[in-house]
Amino acid sequence: MQRRRSILIVGGGTAGWLTAAYLAKALRVADQAHLDITLLESPDIGIIGVGEATFPTIRNTLRFLGIDEAHFIRETSATFKQGIRFVDWAQPPEPGKPKSFFHPFEAPFSTDGTSLAPYWLLQSEATRAPFAEAVTIQARVADAQRAPKRPHESDFAGPLNYAYHFDAAKLAQVLAERARELGVRHLKGNLTGAVLDDSGAIAYIVCPEHGDLSADLYVDCTGFRAELIGKALGSPFKSARPILFADRAMACRAPYERPNAPIQSYTIATAHEAGWTWDIGLAGARGVGCVYSSDHIDDDRAEAILRGYLGGTEIEPRKIGFDAGYRQMQWIKNCVSVGLSAGFLEPLESTGVVLIEAAVAMIAELFPHTGPVSAPARRFNELMTARYDNIIVFLKLHYALSRRTEPFWRENTDPASIPERLLDLLEQWKHRPPARFDFILDLETFAFFNYQYILYGMGFKTDLTDGAGEFPDVASAAKLFAKIRGFADRATQDLPSHRDLIAQINRFGFDKALEPA
Repeated sequence: MQRRRSILIVGGGTAGWLTAAYLAKALRVADQAHLDITLLESPDIGIIGVGEATFPTIRNTLRFLGIDEAHFIRETSATFKQGIRFVDWAQPPEPGKPKSFFHPFEAPFSTDGTSLAPYWLLQSEATRAPFAEAVTIQARVADAQRAPKRPHESDFAGPLNYAYHFDAAKLAQVLAERARELGVRHLKGNLTGAVLDDSGAIAYIVCPEHGDLSADLYVDCTGFRAELIGKALGSPFKSARPILFADRAMACRAPYERPNAPIQSYTIATAHEAGWTWDIGLAGARGVGCVYSSDHIDDDRAEAILRGYLGGTEIEPRKIGFDAGYRQMQWIKNCVSVGLSAGFLEPLESTGVVLIEAAVAMIAELFPHTGPVSAPARRFNELMTARYDNIIVFLKLHYALSRRTEPFWRENTDPASIPERLLDLLEQWKHRPPARFDFILDLETFAFFNYQYILYGMGFKTDLTDGAGEFPDVASAAKLFAKIRGFADRATQDLPSHRDLIAQINRFGFDKALEPA
């Protein structure tokens, strides 16, 4: 007879409840008599709440969990996210003349496997459209404040790729509700310690409210405190601070100027002298924050930048400190870390939730129902640390190409702060655009075209002049560029207003949504 196995998740929030719900569904806890999942939610481990934006993978996760999309949107104050608009990152800002580029979720159009990137690069810089606008319709759809889907389309489907902006605390509540439905046992109590056995594994954790709690596998979702993986098991932390300089954020909620103000379907990331500000549109308010390096400005200056960005709006900012980096061993013996306890790489490009998704999917697939529970540790650690390292490379790309002149930005272009792999790729990309063979898919969060959007949005020069003869399909490419423009014209007319669609979903859901009067 198979021995009953148990998983104990310590800590709630998005990481804890997403882990609980996903493992319960993937491992069919409700249908099996040999596996228990318990989540211990400690009231003293709060939700950070800076990760209010996601990556398109969240749609598959929510679908897998059996969460209705309209219910999710209503309960989390969610809106759609189609990408990120970067403002004043590439060059010194001119007062009153912000310069921006768009990083859409939609992959570039292609035909018969032929990339449009070389043909865009061979066009005149003076007359060609911005890269994201030339190769996809999403930039124009988002700028027209249109939604990525229509009211009648099914859950998590639509003509354009999308993710969401949402309230992190409310998302945790939705995930908790679903996890309990899937058979997860929920305890509330404080973690006051962890006792190790003779082998160095966790024997049990100490909880005054429920006594000593033991399990076969412990999942550390205790946030930056990393109570199990860090304090109890001593996993070393690898700081990314020599590469990613930001180490603090000042966050707040701000009201819309008027009730019917447009809701942008993208995150706005506006560079400032020592970092950047995020601006996220939720259904009832904006989530705004200033990310900065404490080596370059102090907290008072950061708060002044945030208040200046909001133009005098009354706010109560909350300061959040962090050290960009990750645990070098995220699975040790019978303990695995997920979420902030495993690592954090600043809010840029919204990688917090997608790293949770990657970790829990891997745990579910590798989980040993028999044999040593530590068996997957080596492979899990290899895959997760590689994913963190590759995200660091992608995030650094945003900073390394800037021509801004403030000390923060100049130091970011110092080759000593740029990973060797990125330096090598940038040298190659002077002569060709990023390609899929530059990356190993299972180790990456971002594809080659994500690199293209950032490179060419930042004004990087790829010179194909001497090899122009290798790209003979100029006429076909021109027709495709024109077709994309035509599709964009039609989409901006056919797709509903973002605010209108969110209002309709909140009132009626998708299948009963009404067109605006």
